[in-house]
Amino acid sequence: MYTTTLVGRFSQARFLISAAAPAQFPADCGAEVAFVGRSNAGKSSAINALTERKSLARTSKTPGRTRLLNFFELGPLQRLVDLPGYGYASGPAAERQTWRPLIEALSTRRSLRGLFMIVDARRGLMEGDEALLNWAGPNVPLHVLLSKVDKLTRTEGAQAFSSARTALGDRASVQLFSAVTKTGLEEAQRLLQVWLTS
Repeated sequence: MYTTTLVGRFSQARFLISAAAPAQFPADCGAEVAFVGRSNAGKSSAINALTERKSLARTSKTPGRTRLLNFFELGPLQRLVDLPGYGYASGPAAERQTWRPLIEALSTRRSLRGLFMIVDARRGLMEGDEALLNWAGPNVPLHVLLSKVDKLTRTEGAQAFSSARTALGDRASVQLFSAVTKTGLEEAQRLLQVWLTS
C-alpha cells in the first residue's frame, strides 16, 4: 500500500558515473530505470523533480548537453540512468554513433526495469520517439511523461493526453507532467519506486 506522500524517498540520490563504454557500466545487479527523450523535452528537469534534487541532472537550454550515459544511485542497488537526448543536430555525427553500442548494451541488462520517455506535451510524439518505442520493444515497460503541461491550457493538456494515448496504444502508459507545477509528480514517483523495488 502506498503512503500518501513520497517526499524524501530519493533524497539520498547521488551521481555514480558517466559511462563512455559498456565496460564502465555499474555491475548488472539490482534495479535501474532509464530516462530517455528528445533534446529539450525536459528530461533533466523531470529527473530533478522526481528525485527532489535541484541539480542532480544538469539542465540546459542548449539541446544535447547529455553526451554519455549518466548513472545515479537512488538507494542500495537502485539506479537511474540518464540517456543522451535524441533528435538534434548539434552533436557531431561520429559522437552520436558512439551512443548506439551504449544504448544497445543497456537494453540487454537484467537490471533494467523500465523506461521513462519524456515528451514535450506541446509537440507530441515525433519520429525519434517512435524509434525509441521500437527499440524498447515489448519486454521493457515504458511510461511516457507528457512534460511542460504548465505551458498548456487545461483543454490543450487534455487533447495532448488523448492524442498520445491513441498513438501509443498498449505500447506504453502515459500521463501529464510538469516539473514546474509538480503536476503528476507523485504518480510518476510511485511508478519509479515500483520499478526500482520489483
